[in-house]
Amino acid sequence: MKYWLLKSEPDVWSIDQQIKAGAKGVIWDGVRNYQAAKNLRNMKTGDLCFFYHSNIGKEIVGIVKVIKEAFIDPTDKKKKFVAVRVKFKRKLKKPVSLENIKKIEHLNQLPLVKQSRLSVMPIDSKSWKILNNMSNINK
Repeated sequence: MKYWLLKSEPDVWSIDQQIKAGAKGVIWDGVRNYQAAKNLRNMKTGDLCFFYHSNIGKEIVGIVKVIKEAFIDPTDKKKKFVAVRVKFKRKLKKPVSLENIKKIEHLNQLPLVKQSRLSVMPIDSKSWKILNNMSNINK
């Protein structure tokens, strides 16, 4: 299993909307950056993703699970980009802010810090564990 981070502007698609989508999940579409699209292509069913509210909040607020691997993004008329399907797994008891992430030396190597505009990014397993501990997930 691999770990990822997906960014969404909460006024466009929030963790609460993701929760309401239920077990069928939703298509994570609209990604038009080639590096982010490559990351979507590398996702496998069962991979876990942090759900990050960008612009408003700038914090990790939950976890979603990949339930369908990459397929042609139905919103892409040229059929060059892909989407995946994700479903809600859990909401973090305590959101993890970008400000707090930047305070942890090991996390400064993350694309979230180094490539702030990238919307889909890998998270190494050590960073995943650190971020989970920071969030104090209510299991």
